Amino acid sequence: MQKTILIIEDDERIRELLRTFLEAAGYLVVDAENGAVGIKKYRENTIDLVITDLIMPEKEGIETIRELKALNPQVKIIAMSGGGVLDPEEYLSIAKRLGVLQTLAKPFSREEIVTAVNQACA
Repeated sequence: MQKTILIIEDDERIRELLRTFLEAAGYLVVDAENGAVGIKKYRENTIDLVITDLIMPEKEGIETIRELKALNPQVKIIAMSGGGVLDPEEYLSIAKRLGVLQTLAKPFSREEIVTAVNQACA
């Protein structure tokens, strides 16, 4: 059974790159350009794993993670960040405290993201 991954990322190039990597690895991909759209798509689809950026307009990643955890405490999430006002590690450590499975600092390699997704979906 194919696993479905929801990618929440405001940068269209990164979203498309992640889609390409994950579809090549055998996953179905649903994507969203911000947390508000991501929450809506999470409610509408059967999602096995969420990959979310942390710094986004409209609804940022930390708020999105909190809302996803409220909807489903068992939701599997990988958080990624390239930083913003704070160092990416600061944002990622906050996400880790909220219960995400893994964190990735941008930029990361195709192998890193595919390995993280494979482990999360195992």
